[in-house]
Amino acid sequence: MTEINETFKEKSSFNKRLIFLYLTFGILGIIFYFQIFNLQISNYSEYEIAAENNKNEEISVQPLRGIIFDRNGEILVNNVPTFDLITKPFFIDNPYDFLLKISSFLKIEKEDKEIFLAQFERAKVLNKELTLMQSISDEEKAKFLVRSHMFENAYVGKRYLRNYLHPEIFSHSIGYVGRPNEDELETLISTQGLNKKINYSYTNQLIVGKTGLEFVYEDMLKGKFGDNLRQVDARGRTIDETISSVPMSGENLYTSLDLESHKAAHKALNNRKGAVVAVDIRDGSIVTLFSSPTFPTNQLANGILKKDFDQLIESEEKPFFNRALKGRYPPASSIKPAIAIYGIEEGLIDWDFSIFDEGFFTLPEDGRIYRDWKEGGHGNTNLFKAITQSSNTYFFDLAYRSDINQLNEHLISLGFGEKACIDCFEEDKVFVPEPMWKLNKHNFGWFKGDTVNMGVGQGYLVSTPIQLVKYAYIIANKGKYSDLSLKKDLIKNEKSIQFNKFTNDDWYKLHESMINVVEGNTGTARRLKDKKSYLVAAKTGTAELVSGDNREQYVETRLDDNLRDHALIIAFGPMPNPRYAVSVVVENGESGGSVAGPVAISVLNSLLQE
Repeated sequence: MTEINETFKEKSSFNKRLIFLYLTFGILGIIFYFQIFNLQISNYSEYEIAAENNKNEEISVQPLRGIIFDRNGEILVNNVPTFDLITKPFFIDNPYDFLLKISSFLKIEKEDKEIFLAQFERAKVLNKELTLMQSISDEEKAKFLVRSHMFENAYVGKRYLRNYLHPEIFSHSIGYVGRPNEDELETLISTQGLNKKINYSYTNQLIVGKTGLEFVYEDMLKGKFGDNLRQVDARGRTIDETISSVPMSGENLYTSLDLESHKAAHKALNNRKGAVVAVDIRDGSIVTLFSSPTFPTNQLANGILKKDFDQLIESEEKPFFNRALKGRYPPASSIKPAIAIYGIEEGLIDWDFSIFDEGFFTLPEDGRIYRDWKEGGHGNTNLFKAITQSSNTYFFDLAYRSDINQLNEHLISLGFGEKACIDCFEEDKVFVPEPMWKLNKHNFGWFKGDTVNMGVGQGYLVSTPIQLVKYAYIIANKGKYSDLSLKKDLIKNEKSIQFNKFTNDDWYKLHESMINVVEGNTGTARRLKDKKSYLVAAKTGTAELVSGDNREQYVETRLDDNLRDHALIIAFGPMPNPRYAVSVVVENGESGGSVAGPVAISVLNSLLQE
C-alpha cells in the first residue's frame, strides 16, 4: 500500500512539472511569435527604411557662384575648371606611408603635406574627402592615372577655381572668397539645408564671400545646393549615384565698375599708397574704386602659403587696408568750395567780398598766427581768386566768422561724416568735428582756432576718398545727387540740397573758379591743362600731417617720407556739362596739383575715352 502511494505521488509531481514546462514553452512561444509579427508586419516599413539608409546616403552638391561683370560686360570674375588630386582618408590606414608612396612619383609641397596630415584624422572619422594637390598639371595627372590602380584611396577629380581676371586691380572693390568660419558655416547649413556629406565643386571646397562685392552680394552670387542619392556598400564605397535635385548656379552680378579706368588708376598710382574713386554724375554709380597697394585675390581665394599670407599681414604698406573706403585724410584745400558755399548761404561773403592777403591770419583772441602756403600772400583777394589760387588766409578769415554748429551741419549735408555708398564693404563714415565731440574725446572745449583750421580742411576734420568724390559729385551737379552704389542699374531716388541764398548764378561762378584752377595761368593745377582736350573743374589740396610753428620746422619734417603731406584733388568734367567726378589721394605725395592731379586726369581720360 505504501508503494502505491509513493508511485501516485511521483506521478502527480511529474505531471505538475510537465504542466509547468508546457506553460513555460507556451509563454516563450507566444513571445517569440509576437516578436516575429512585430518585426515582419507591424514595424515593417520602419525597418525597411532603416535598411535602405544603411546603403543609401543623401549628398549635397555645391553650386557654382555667379559671374561678375564690369559695366561694359567685361568679365571680372568667373569659375575655371581644374583638376585636383583628392584622397579618401577613410580607406587610408597609414597617412605617412601613403604620402611616402605617392611622393615617389609626384612632387608634393611640404606645406601641402602638413595640411593633409593636420586634417587627416578628422576627415577619416567623418568619412570626408581631402584634397592633397590642387590644380595639378597635365603631366602630374598622367603620372597618377597610369598608377591609379595602386591607389584606390585617391583619384583625380574635376573642380573649379574662383578666378579673378584682374586681381591686382579689383582686390578691394570686388574682394575675394574663402572658407567659411564657424558662424558662416552655421548660416550656410541652416539656409541651404546641407547634408553631412557634400560633393564639392570648388578646389577650396565650401567658399563664401569674405570681402568686397563677393561679401555684400553673397546671397545673390552663392546659388542653391542640389542633392544626390548615393548607394554605397558595407565598406562605404560608392556603388551608384543618382541626381535628386540639380544645383542652381548663383546669379551673375553686373557692376557699375569700369575696367579701363581701373587700369588707368593702377598705372598712374604706380604702387604708391593712395586711392582713386570716380562716379558717374548721371546716377551716382561708382565707376572706379581703387586702393593701392593691392593684394593677390586668386591666392587668397584658392590657397595661399602661410608664409606669403604672413608677409602680406605684416607688410608696412598695409595692402589689405582699403584706403578708398577707410582711409582718413584731412580734406585740406579741397574743402574750400564747401566753405565758400556756406559763406554765401549765410551772407558772410559774396563774390565781390575781398581781403588783403599778406600771407597769414592772426587770431584776435590770442594773436596766434595761421600761415598761408604762399609766403607773402596773394595780395588783394576775392572769392574767385581765393579758390583759383587756394588762398588759406581768405578762408581762415571766413571760417573765423562762421558758426561751428551751422558749419558742421553744412558739411554733413555735402556728404562728410556719413556713409556715401549703399553697397560698399565696411565703409568708414568718420565724423565731422563739433564742440561736444571734442569735449568727450579730448576733455577740452572748442576753440575758435579749431574752426579756423576747419576752414582750410585741417585740424580735426578728416574724410575718406569716397566722401570726397561724393562731395565733388554734389558740387558738379549743383546740389543734386543719389547715394553712391556699385551694382549696375540699381534704382535710387535723387536727392537735393536746398539752399536759400546760393543761386544758379553762384553755382556758375563756383564752377568757373574751379575750372580756372586747371585752365587759368595762376591756378594750382595749371600743369594739367595740356594733359587733356576738354575743360575740367578741380580743387587741389595738400594735407599736412605735422604742423610747425615756422617754415624751418616744416622743411625739417619733410625729411621723413612718412611725415610728408598727402596730395589730394577733386575734379569733374567735361565742363560745362560734367559726366564724371573723381577724387584722388596720394599718401605723402605733397602736391595735389602736380602729384594727385595727373592721376585724376588719367582716369578721366580713360572714362571719356580720350
